[in-house]
Amino acid sequence: MMNAFRFQTVPTLVVEFGAARRLGALLRAQFPSLTRLCVVTDGFLHKSGLLNPALADLAAHGWTATVIDDVIADPPEHIVLEATTRARAADAQIVLGLGGGSSMDVAKLIAVLAPQQEQPLADMYGVNKINVQRLPLVQMPTTAGTGSEVTAVSIVTVGEAKKIGVVAPQLIADLAVLDAELTLGLPAAATAATGIDAMVHAIEAYTSAHLKNPVSDMLALKALELLSRNLLPACENGQDRAAREAMLVGATFAGQAFANSPVAAVHALAYPIGGIYHVPHGLSNALVLPHVLRFNAEAAAPLYAELADVMVPGVTGSAQSRTQALIDRLEQMIVATAIPATLRDVGIVRDGLERMASDAMLQTRLLVNNPRPVTEADALAIYTAAF
Repeated sequence: MMNAFRFQTVPTLVVEFGAARRLGALLRAQFPSLTRLCVVTDGFLHKSGLLNPALADLAAHGWTATVIDDVIADPPEHIVLEATTRARAADAQIVLGLGGGSSMDVAKLIAVLAPQQEQPLADMYGVNKINVQRLPLVQMPTTAGTGSEVTAVSIVTVGEAKKIGVVAPQLIADLAVLDAELTLGLPAAATAATGIDAMVHAIEAYTSAHLKNPVSDMLALKALELLSRNLLPACENGQDRAAREAMLVGATFAGQAFANSPVAAVHALAYPIGGIYHVPHGLSNALVLPHVLRFNAEAAAPLYAELADVMVPGVTGSAQSRTQALIDRLEQMIVATAIPATLRDVGIVRDGLERMASDAMLQTRLLVNNPRPVTEADALAIYTAAF
């Protein structure tokens, strides 16, 4: 018997090398009557000149673009609210997220906050709490990782170190544009961390406890195939167009998968690492990934074995031995990319593990999806193994 399921995703996906160079024309075709655009990005991307061809084509096709470029990683509330004020002052008619996951997450919230003042951001935290309409929303990733271009989730840092999600269908964009040219030359460390993040999305979507469904399964398997075969080539040669395109499409497929079959304990345990120690999200995931998989294996081995068939072609044996082969392959990839492999490598001290375990327990939205229940003692044991 198949579970009843609901699958939602971005209605239009454009995959085109060099699409940024004709972004104005693309958006003019989709939104013929609009003229005022808010571009949400970060200062590094804006100053690097990477966006210049896109901004030039927007101007050439009659778009008045206001660039908001103060997004930072793990964006705090005040960044979202200040950006919203600027978008409102510019009377933006459409919002474009152009950058990594943080830029796209902030773009989502600007799109729902800018046109109204009835529902504040604080009332949107949680699942399905948004009750207002949004501005048209376009997403264009510059990393192959978060999948934010096709998800209904935006993560905000509240207070000192607490990461909270806004999850609602209004955050699904109208259009996602994948241009691998924007990812050429992304440094190896960032390529590795974001790529492993995308692989985690595929793995956790495929093993999600409640909303696993055949469409997400199909996307997760294809995502894992594309990502696992192209991560190291993309790290070794940042200009490898074929590898970059495969990574970008793979990350989006993984995003579509977990947007409908949600992630679990890897992400729940990664959030305190990012929130407290400001470790990038993809790297946080990589640090706990093998250890969470070992913990889950007694409940999820049959599914992990199916993923091993994708990642370790020709693997044979029992579900348990294939699961071990999957974990071994993932650890080998992490080592091969030369990103940090232990918590101590990123400056986390042993005395901090208890607080992280306690904070991870707050991620009930994610932990409920894990194939095996996780207690605070389990979380501490996983962090200790990762230390």
